[in-house]
Amino acid sequence: MLTDVQLRRLTPREKPYKLSDTGGLFILVQTSGSRLWRMKYRFGGKEKLLSFGAYPEVTLAAAREARDQARAEIRAGRDPSLTRRQRQAEAKRVDKQLRHVGEKWMEAQSARWTARHAEDVRTSLERLAWPDLGHIDLDDITAPMVLETIKKIEAGRAKETARRVRQRLSAIFLFGMAHGLGTHDPASVMKGALAPLKKGRQPALIDLDALRQLFRDVEAIPAHPVTLLAMRFLALTVVRPGEVHAMAWHEVSADRATWVIPAERMKIRREHVVPLSRQARDILNAVSTLTGRGPLVFPNARWAHRPMSENALGYLLQRAGYAGRQVPHGFRASFSSIMNEHYPHGRAIIDLMLAHSNQNRVEAAYNRALHMERRQELAQIWADLLMSGAADPVTLLGSGLIL
Repeated sequence: MLTDVQLRRLTPREKPYKLSDTGGLFILVQTSGSRLWRMKYRFGGKEKLLSFGAYPEVTLAAAREARDQARAEIRAGRDPSLTRRQRQAEAKRVDKQLRHVGEKWMEAQSARWTARHAEDVRTSLERLAWPDLGHIDLDDITAPMVLETIKKIEAGRAKETARRVRQRLSAIFLFGMAHGLGTHDPASVMKGALAPLKKGRQPALIDLDALRQLFRDVEAIPAHPVTLLAMRFLALTVVRPGEVHAMAWHEVSADRATWVIPAERMKIRREHVVPLSRQARDILNAVSTLTGRGPLVFPNARWAHRPMSENALGYLLQRAGYAGRQVPHGFRASFSSIMNEHYPHGRAIIDLMLAHSNQNRVEAAYNRALHMERRQELAQIWADLLMSGAADPVTLLGSGLIL
């Protein structure tokens, strides 16, 4: 058997020569002085040769490990030189694999996406598409393979998410075709195989007593305190769920009287100022004990630098028994219905609070400034109505940590 001392002392001669180790491994010393690892073996009745690189870049231990791996291939009935070439070929083809192409597609789209949407796209593909399909070349993926992946998402009662993932996969296949990395789009031909999606208004309760009972039911089940506080905050501020998910501490004024949502996170692509009621400020004070040292007010339960999962609030309502009766987005409809009934002459201000798009930009800017005081008043009235009899948010900090 060879030793490192022997290997270091090897010197070139007039002709190449070799010294053997064990199991067919030997080192070939060239007249130039280079020392090359080789392995001689027989497969299918023929003598063959493997190369493992040069010493000392490839150490004696590494060469022996490569030899042992090759001998294991032979015992399994596989030619190690062939499997090695296959692995090398696969490594060179990584640029055609779905995940690699998908990442290039996301890079190309990032300039026109909001940060929140980009994170949503990336997370959905990482969780739901890459595990099944990410390592496969575009042209090796068939429509049934895509359908199987999408059906698994549907089976988790996420029909809308399944459709979004299919659309994103289709866009990736088209991107790959445009760049010569694939020749077909198997995600586009399976739209008709998906379960029909019922569209209509978001489920929402429009009775105050029913809404108050909802919070009693939701807060009676084990849940992460940040999720429970986010649910209250969403209902009080009546913004879109995604705007609460990604809410950052620096967006809140020093006195916590207002929250400014930046334009890039708003559907209307315009900065939106949210007046905060006393109850909303109490929630911020409570949650700050858990998340105040991080960038986000309501972060992901596992990663403090990532926004809360887009499904966390919806799952919480479902667990409390409100599937089909109330969704997170539905608090906007609850607010609009109840407040318009109480204040029928305040429809324009209520629409401003909901950040409904106003086609007249001058009027939109004017109204935002002119009605801020009235919006603050209505926000407090809504909070007093909704949270009547509710426990102090500090009590929610003792909830279980189950999402």
